[in-house]
Amino acid sequence: MHPFEKILSVCVENIEFELRGHTSVEWSNFLLNPRRLRGSDFLMRWSQGAWSEERIIQAVNETEEFFAIPYGPSSTAPDDIKAFELYFERLDAAGLGEIKRPDLLIFKGLDQGTITNMIETLGGLSELPFTKEDDMIMQRILSKAIVAVECENSLWVGRLMPDFGASLRPQKRLGGKDGLKKNAVLPTIILKEEDREPLQAWQNSKGIPIHIWHVFFDMAFGLAFGEAQRLIEEGYILPTEQTFQAPGGATTKKFLYKFYYHYGYPLGNATEEPSLIAKYITDKNGHILPYVHFQGGRMSLRDEAKAILMEMTNAED
Repeated sequence: MHPFEKILSVCVENIEFELRGHTSVEWSNFLLNPRRLRGSDFLMRWSQGAWSEERIIQAVNETEEFFAIPYGPSSTAPDDIKAFELYFERLDAAGLGEIKRPDLLIFKGLDQGTITNMIETLGGLSELPFTKEDDMIMQRILSKAIVAVECENSLWVGRLMPDFGASLRPQKRLGGKDGLKKNAVLPTIILKEEDREPLQAWQNSKGIPIHIWHVFFDMAFGLAFGEAQRLIEEGYILPTEQTFQAPGGATTKKFLYKFYYHYGYPLGNATEEPSLIAKYITDKNGHILPYVHFQGGRMSLRDEAKAILMEMTNAED
């Protein structure tokens, strides 16, 4: 599957805004490549993902002790859906479309000027995915990172989820290990099976710890990738199979691991809600495809998360 479609794939259970009664919309009608967009969910997923990463970067940078930069291909992509696809076409043409990198890198605040200058030397943030990691400047940037972040997001108000606050109890399906009923609805931190091996390989080769940060509408949680691997290997978390649909209509089965927030750490709290703005794209024939765009809002980093970042900083010194 093309990286563009892979990133915009949506779990079929979450497809709520399909425009029924309309013919499928050809991407070629937007003067782009021939891809079909079957509903507004795909555009909303793109907007939601970009918004959640912006909130993390904003929260980290406001601490002053730390600062974050977008690093993975989807994180540095343009904030425009047409430019977004052309960006991935360029990435694919360069043979870099399938390379897995964490979404964000976090550094000590004192290194911000040095890192910023090195990034500008490479041509700016948008050029990072097109620069190989064995490049001398890239190696210098990576050598100063204290943690890499894999970002996930969910369109839920965590505190209102039915099983938020429930205690873990021994479960027969987990061999007596603590957990919750299979159909429990609560905040979880997600890791895709297809990402496990690439992320582990990246962490091993770069020597930079990876954490998964999962953003909800009102809160966020974090989990060390190494801890996630341990929970899987020891049978505390079982895989969940879900069907995903890409903008072109193709469906694929994927396994996910959903870690109860109890296993992670509080990452942040929303201090200001985003605005949900109605937007649309129009084809050359005047056909309109509306979607909801996430804009603004603020999140503050929790003390627990700051303490973990400080601990990793001290380990580097």
